[in-house]
Amino acid sequence: MAFNNVYQGKKVLVTGNTGFKGSWLSTWLLMLGAEVYGYSKDIPTNPSMFEATGLSGKVRHHFGDIRDKEEMDKYVQSVRPDFIFHLAAQAIVSTSYQEPFDTITTNVVGTASVLEAIRNITWNCTCVLITSDKAYDNVEWIWGYRETDAVGGKDVYSGSKGAAELTIKCYWKSFVRLMPNIKLGVARAGNVIGGGDWAKDRIIVDCVKAFSNNEVVEIRSPKATRPWQHVLEPLSGYLTLGQYLYEDKVENGEPFNFGPCAEQAKTVFQLVQDLAELWELDKNEAAKLTGNVPFKEATLLKLNCDKAQAYLDWHSTLHYEECVHFIADWYKAFYGKNKVDMYALTITQIENYVKAAEAQQLKWAE
Repeated sequence: MAFNNVYQGKKVLVTGNTGFKGSWLSTWLLMLGAEVYGYSKDIPTNPSMFEATGLSGKVRHHFGDIRDKEEMDKYVQSVRPDFIFHLAAQAIVSTSYQEPFDTITTNVVGTASVLEAIRNITWNCTCVLITSDKAYDNVEWIWGYRETDAVGGKDVYSGSKGAAELTIKCYWKSFVRLMPNIKLGVARAGNVIGGGDWAKDRIIVDCVKAFSNNEVVEIRSPKATRPWQHVLEPLSGYLTLGQYLYEDKVENGEPFNFGPCAEQAKTVFQLVQDLAELWELDKNEAAKLTGNVPFKEATLLKLNCDKAQAYLDWHSTLHYEECVHFIADWYKAFYGKNKVDMYALTITQIENYVKAAEAQQLKWAE
């Protein structure tokens, strides 16, 4: 049983559970035998993975604003979770330019609100707080950022993630490390792609919406290189970190990067062409370039994941081609003429991912 069966029968609270990553994590936790509780403001997109997989009938969900510390605290006290995975965030770079205040309060005050709730926990609880690779002060160097590198940010989104990291650090140093009942870890990942994402200004979303309507997709930054990784990659990292903290196998209060290996770095243009081919389209006619770049995005940002490999025995599992196949299969099923049980398909993809990890003898998959 994966993750040494530590989630079986446990109460697990996922903030941001109605989002793309939160829905995948909730599904995986249900497979692991956990009792899943969710806390989020709304269902962020239409369509949404949360609704496509029918998760509302499978998890115990509470609608609430992560910034409301009294409501958050009250909910944590009522659930008394064994694990907390904090994913709730404003996660879209373009939105941060339109709604800077909302981005900062959600990502910084929201994180502080969760930490306030953790401060009031009197039972044993393992907490994994997820920020982003954008938390690093990106100077666009060619090697990966390590957990000891400076956090920061030149734009509102990156700054909000850097500030969230500083908030976690000072709560950890001032309060949480003195609490013997709390285990806490921080996870950083980025450029996550996968079936079930419908957030705006995401290249995969733009592709599948266009392809399903026989339209041409517009590419904003064709040469931008990203270390793409399937959503299951960082989630396996978060679950491994939760397991190792719970079992006292890793130092408390530490941050960890979760990213793909170097060969996963491809241009936006390459990704679009590969997805078009799997959609059985002419890759040379599936996309067109647009000169309209409404906001500045860093062109290069990658993570060094040596720490996760050394201390958690974790590394990414899927090759780039497998990752793109997973994505195409999920969306083709969703947009296809025949009705498909998307929850069952999601479970099948998780099972196939675990088998791939097992074949690579990754300890968490045993």
